[in-house]
Order: sequence, then C-alpha cells, then structure tokens
Amino acid sequence: MATYITLNPLFENLRPFITQLPEIFSHSGEILYQGRNEIRIIEKEGICLNVKEYRIPIFPNRMIYHLLRPTKAQRAYEYAFRLKKANFNTPEPVAFIVTRRRGLLGKCYFVSLQVEYARRFYEFGTEPLRGKENIVRDFGSFTAQLHNAGIFHKDYSPGNILFDVKKGKTEFCLVDINRMEFGPVSLNKGCSNFSRLWGKEPFFRLLAETYAQERRFNPQVCIREILKYRRRFWTKYLRRKPAKFELDL
Repeated sequence: MATYITLNPLFENLRPFITQLPEIFSHSGEILYQGRNEIRIIEKEGICLNVKEYRIPIFPNRMIYHLLRPTKAQRAYEYAFRLKKANFNTPEPVAFIVTRRRGLLGKCYFVSLQVEYARRFYEFGTEPLRGKENIVRDFGSFTAQLHNAGIFHKDYSPGNILFDVKKGKTEFCLVDINRMEFGPVSLNKGCSNFSRLWGKEPFFRLLAETYAQERRFNPQVCIREILKYRRRFWTKYLRRKPAKFELDL
C-alpha cells in the first residue's frame, strides 16, 4: 500500500502520528459518527483532532479519482483554506491522507481540529421558532454573504451547519465541505440551497426575507422560490422514508 500525505506546516510536529494514522485509525480515539464514512475524535500531544475516514469508492469511481479528480479528503482540505481565506469559519485543516493499492484509490483521511459548537440546525425542525428569530436572520445574512462570495455548499444540511450564540451574536461554522462549488450564485441557485434544512414555513419565510435583503433580491420572489425548492426536496424525500420532524408542505 502506498500512502501520500499532505500536512499543514503549522502541525509539522504531528507528522509521526499522521504517518501511522491509516494503521491505527480503527482502534484510536472515540467514535463520533459511524456510517458510510467514519469520524473519530483523537487527542494527540494535547491537540483534539477530528479524523474522517472515507470509505473505498466503487471500482469505476476509484478510476475516476485516480485519473480525473481530487479525492474527497483532498477537496475537504483545500476547500477549508479557501473558506478561511474568504473569512468564513470552518475547522482548521491539519492534513489529508490518500492510500492506494496497485494504483487504485484506497481509504482516504481528512484531519482537522475538533471544534466545540453546542448547536445544530436540527433544532429548527423540532422546537418552536419563538425566541430564535435573530438566529434565523443572522443565518440568512450569513448565507447571503457566502453566496455573494461565490461559495456554494452542496450539502447544506442541518448537521453540517454548527452554531452558537456568543455575546448576542450568532457564530456559524461549516463542516463536511468536500462538496462545494465556487463561482456566481444566482437567485434560483441560492434559494435552492436551503431545501434540505429542517423547519416549518415561518422559519423559511423569515430566512428568505433576510437573505433577499442582503443580496438585494425581491423578498417575495425569494420566499416563493425557497418554499418551492423546499417542497420539491421533501416531497421526494418522503417517498423513501419518513421525516424526523413534522412537515407542513
């Protein structure tokens, strides 16, 4: 097995650990998430690390990643620097690792600092909106700034938007960023970005108003388009499995 490592120079002291990570990952640290991919929290030299192991892709994709496109781990690492350069918050990238067997892609790893944000956007689907209006407005403004900067998170779902309210101001942090696009974000494309979020119609109307104001769009058009994309996504989703919160489509 061949192993290729790219390490953030700020964390050169971690190179011995990063080098052996593919061999020790399965029995190190604490499991944070286990599914298609696996995420573990591992502490090393007083630094709390978030390590994501990407499963081996199916054979055709192993060829595509070998010949045509960067791996998910590489994209997550490089996109983190792009977000930070644009002044958007995401965990500090530490390294990415690519393994290959006989020239074909094996498991890959993305390592970042673990961040502590107490809240996720799931709560807007399961709890009342009352008292959280400022958070929703701040999020509408945050997303508008993201889109104005030409950044489009393709997996803009509740678990990938971390936040906390500190000194009356909402701070956001984006994770799972290997699927992103960079370039102009139109009104329709921007409005479609909210479709996976949890929440009832008043949540989306308030969100749309702030988003439209920040981007100088027509608020009524944004409300209509956001609700349209939301309805389209969740109608399709419900054909496969039930939602974990009450929908008002």
